[in-house]
Amino acid sequence: MGRKQKTTFFDVINVVFIACCVLACLAPFLHIASISLSSGGAITAGRVTLFPIEMNFDAYISVIKDKAMIRALGFTVLLTVSFTLFAMFMTTLAAYPLSNDKLKGRKLTMFFILFTMFFSGGLIPEYMLIKSLGLLDTMSVLILPGLISPFFMIIMITFFRSTIPDSLHEAAEIDGCTHFGKLFRIVLPLSLPVLATLALFYAVGRWNGFRDALFYVTDQNLYPMQLKLYQMVMNNLITEVTASEGSGMDKVVSESLKAASIMFATVPILIVYPWLQRYFVSGLTLGSVKG
Repeated sequence: MGRKQKTTFFDVINVVFIACCVLACLAPFLHIASISLSSGGAITAGRVTLFPIEMNFDAYISVIKDKAMIRALGFTVLLTVSFTLFAMFMTTLAAYPLSNDKLKGRKLTMFFILFTMFFSGGLIPEYMLIKSLGLLDTMSVLILPGLISPFFMIIMITFFRSTIPDSLHEAAEIDGCTHFGKLFRIVLPLSLPVLATLALFYAVGRWNGFRDALFYVTDQNLYPMQLKLYQMVMNNLITEVTASEGSGMDKVVSESLKAASIMFATVPILIVYPWLQRYFVSGLTLGSVKG
């Protein structure tokens, strides 16, 4: 029978500190959720904090009836899934050969890849490049430019080098396995933690991204959800100025709708997160150790 560990003063301080950090992260989310579910009178009186007051779902009903919002949600789901699949495919194809020390020119290639992490051409050259390639106002402009993240690729390279032993590669070569055979039959099945982790990072980044759509897309059918929220926030600022000169009811409605829209855009990615969260620790810690 094991000995019961004594709770120290440091443990208490540690628990209190972590609880404060959790509360600091949850409080803004709970506040937005409460505003989206509270009545206009409660919002006007400033009584809404962390819990809904006089709960109603009018704001959510208005969001669901907004065809533009539903179209943006569907397009964002399609965009996120497509981007994540292509990004993981390209990142894997780049990381696997670069994890092999026998690859000629590996160090020079890694230098150019690392160079892009610290220096970029800037917004104007990037826009001119996108325009010259004919990608403006297309779905491709939201997928192709960000297919490979150098940081994520380095994590995957380190994972391959530290997790897959050279003896396993040699055994596969003796059995006549090709490079693609080793990648798809040996390396990828043993790399599920880093694949799941990076896939979630790519998906969350694409889901929350709106900067590229703001610059390169004018067709409203190609607006992702975050860009719709951005427009809603900007329109809300104009509404607040107008409401300050009137009864203030427009401001209440816009605040409630804005909160409901934010929750509407946040909940889908929160549903996906727990399914992949268990891979996070193993995927990141193994990928961070140099072999």
